[in-house]
Amino acid sequence: MKRISSLLLAWYARGHRDLPWRRTTDPYRIWLSEIMLQQTRAAAAAPHYDRFLERFPTVDALAAAREPEVLALWSGLGYYARARNLLRAARAIAARGQFPRRYDELRELAGVGDYTAAAVASIAFGEPRAVVDGNVLRVVARMENDAGDIGSARTRGRFRAVAESWLDRRRPGAFNQALMELGATVCLPRRPLCAACPLGSLCRARQEGTAGQLPVKLRPARSERIASVLLVILRGRRVLLIERPATSRRMPGFWDLPSPENLPGAHAGAELGSFRHTITHHHYTFTVKEAAAPRRLPAASAFRWLEPRAHGAIPLSTTARKALRLAKLL
Repeated sequence: MKRISSLLLAWYARGHRDLPWRRTTDPYRIWLSEIMLQQTRAAAAAPHYDRFLERFPTVDALAAAREPEVLALWSGLGYYARARNLLRAARAIAARGQFPRRYDELRELAGVGDYTAAAVASIAFGEPRAVVDGNVLRVVARMENDAGDIGSARTRGRFRAVAESWLDRRRPGAFNQALMELGATVCLPRRPLCAACPLGSLCRARQEGTAGQLPVKLRPARSERIASVLLVILRGRRVLLIERPATSRRMPGFWDLPSPENLPGAHAGAELGSFRHTITHHHYTFTVKEAAAPRRLPAASAFRWLEPRAHGAIPLSTTARKALRLAKLL
């Protein structure tokens, strides 16, 4: 176990990706990065991270923000429940007067699960907690040559115990980052770079030639393919937007381009193009069309005319951004 830890930390010290959240020990910034990295690649999260911190440099600044402002700044990252939970958690932290330092305290924050709590506790505060995400599960499966189903709670618990046994308890933050980096850059899902792996001599799957077959997930979720149309309706330099239904008074909706179902009387015209958009297991193909508005808008309060380049004033959906770029309005 010590051999694994020492090899991994030495490899990480020789060089790794220069990501902005690795240049700080500020728990607020580390927590923010971990929330952004849920369901988002590091390269895509980095510019949003920098912009977010320019506007909200401290947890108190974030706690004092209005939700629409936070959602507008989050636009483009997707999975907007993360932003709402981030704001709820920031307000809870501000109310308690200090950032929670321990895993169990962090786990109580909105939007913080086992992985995020372990990451923040270990990286910001040195608490010896192993992080277990998809990258770590893959490394463990290959190191142990374990074909257990990672969709199973029993397998995940076993893999977590292995990761805990590897953990360098004196440098848990550095170890966790090194293990995640290994999974993200070397122990890849397809075509793992086994020749470049610092743990190659200890990897049982490499010895058995089974690395490409691991990890195993036996119950793949069904994917659904959905075709939809978005309408670009202009009035001068302004475009018509519709507000998605809010989930509650505390959770206002996002603004999007209308579909033909929203505007039965709209007259669709030329096709501007199409794009794909995936949310979990739903794979959308959106066709973007020019259209003329009907004489009267149904439920007028749900619609707004807005100049596209003024989108920072409201939370604009990712699909609306993609469609407006396709129409060369952004």
